[in-house]
Amino acid sequence: MEEDFDSNIGFLVHDVARLMRTMYDRRMAPLGLTRSQWWVLNHLYFHEGISQSEFAALLDIEKATVGRLLDRLEAKGWVARKSDPQDKRTKRVYLTEQVQPTLQIMRDLAAVTRDEAVRSLNAAERKQLRTMLKRMRDDLSDITAETTTSELVE
Repeated sequence: MEEDFDSNIGFLVHDVARLMRTMYDRRMAPLGLTRSQWWVLNHLYFHEGISQSEFAALLDIEKATVGRLLDRLEAKGWVARKSDPQDKRTKRVYLTEQVQPTLQIMRDLAAVTRDEAVRSLNAAERKQLRTMLKRMRDDLSDITAETTTSELVE
């Protein structure tokens, strides 16, 4: 298949993700949440109790940046950092009860955003899309783990 801008898989995946983020940003604005804040809270929803270092790696951002984001969310009373029972130097990150109402609104609006993004797909197509995207993610994760930066450039 001849490739053009509109059929390039990289551009398509990027544009879909960008448009979904933009839509979700608009929905989060009335809650007073920045993209960075909702990104952190949503990830914590699925990875509660993760160490601050693991969290930085998961988000693919610097440890200091994650620390500042968590400082702001902790000041709002939305997250808490607790020492790991096995290693007191390691801080684990948890959502607080105070954030639960906001988190429920976020999760509901995320579902609306996802539903709108796939509204023209039937149930079988949605399942197939999810399966294919997971396979692509897994393939790229495997390749990234197996190769060095110089090997990726060759």
